[in-house]
Amino acid sequence: MATPPTGTSRVSPTRVVLILGLLCAFPPLATDMYLPAFPQMAQAFGVGGGAIEATLSVFFIGLAVGQAIYGPLIDRYGRRSPLLIGIALYVLSSSLCLVTSRIEPFIGLRFLQAVGGCAGMIVGRAIVSDLFDERESARVLSLMLVVMTLAPILSPVLGGQILAVSSWQAIFAVMLAFGLAGALLVWFGLPESLPASRRRNDGLAGIAQGYWNLLCTRGFIAPTLVGGLAQACMFAFITGSPLVFIGLYGVGEQAYGGLFAAIAAGLILAAQGNRIALKHWSPAALLGAALALNAVSGAVLVAIAGHNSLTALLAPLWFSIASLGFIGANATTIAMAASGPYLGSASALIGVVQFGCAFLVSSLVAGHQNGTAYPMSLAIAGSGLSAGLVWLAFWPGRPKPVPEAMPAGKKRRQRQDKPRQAAL
Repeated sequence: MATPPTGTSRVSPTRVVLILGLLCAFPPLATDMYLPAFPQMAQAFGVGGGAIEATLSVFFIGLAVGQAIYGPLIDRYGRRSPLLIGIALYVLSSSLCLVTSRIEPFIGLRFLQAVGGCAGMIVGRAIVSDLFDERESARVLSLMLVVMTLAPILSPVLGGQILAVSSWQAIFAVMLAFGLAGALLVWFGLPESLPASRRRNDGLAGIAQGYWNLLCTRGFIAPTLVGGLAQACMFAFITGSPLVFIGLYGVGEQAYGGLFAAIAAGLILAAQGNRIALKHWSPAALLGAALALNAVSGAVLVAIAGHNSLTALLAPLWFSIASLGFIGANATTIAMAASGPYLGSASALIGVVQFGCAFLVSSLVAGHQNGTAYPMSLAIAGSGLSAGLVWLAFWPGRPKPVPEAMPAGKKRRQRQDKPRQAAL
């Protein structure tokens, strides 16, 4: 474990993981828990289903925008204050969602809810890198991945149970309660992990330079792209599986939930296996092996997609999704370890790349449905293969961290000193 900053030495790692895990659950809870309420909400707002679906689409946009905003802020002002502001925005927008009666302001509030809710994800990655070394960071992120995987599995079930006894507003009341609980836990249980001596004081030019340095550093951008492309496999599965399981193979809605949970359980088991394996192997070694498994499983999935057998399809699909339990945490850890002084901006870019890849792949799956399993299977296989090829082509081995941008005044002084040094 890395030497913790002053003031965090007595913080329990278990407490940190539990608090950050809860914060990372905000976005999946806010996206999946209200899905069963779509028909009821459309009737309440007096709109068609497309308008309600727009409240989901705008949430994903808010997640990407919010992460880009938080990145430089948490490098400049520390982790705790921006995190508390983000949670406050999430709580405020969730409470206003309860009382609005028109769809237009509701859509805007969903955008703000996403901007506030994503603070936990981006700040969580930075805090883990602050407190733990590379190998331990991968183990912690694996545990957080379990929470982030359980949340979208359990959220629709929880939403359905709430609707059985109350209205759709009660779902947003539960979101509000989660937000308040997160605020209390952060306020009383999560101290600042970035001391003032390590904070940056960049203006807009410095922020842009930091992002540029990250994008130009192979040791950062290679694992970031690998993680984003591989995680897109999960979104291809989420988008395509209802049409494949229910529409193509005639699986019932309740049985679909069971199959979805069984496949997602593979990711949870793999994440726990990754935590154990990291005691013996490096994150880079485990990432390479998982990418190979993902590529092989994807190829088998495409080969079987044309056969009329759901049972045969499930095995390679399970391994494709399970391999993400090794890929996500290790790719993120390697990227963050190579980010140098830009941990906040690095965490932001990782999030933007992941959601960008997810949006692209899920859109391709949704837009190319043809009544077969090929759109989902090809998207999963293509994403995994692309991730593997990026890793093979651009991974530099032991990367150097991102260089710190030099202040303009110091650059000018160095240029002035060069002729003097040459003359000497």
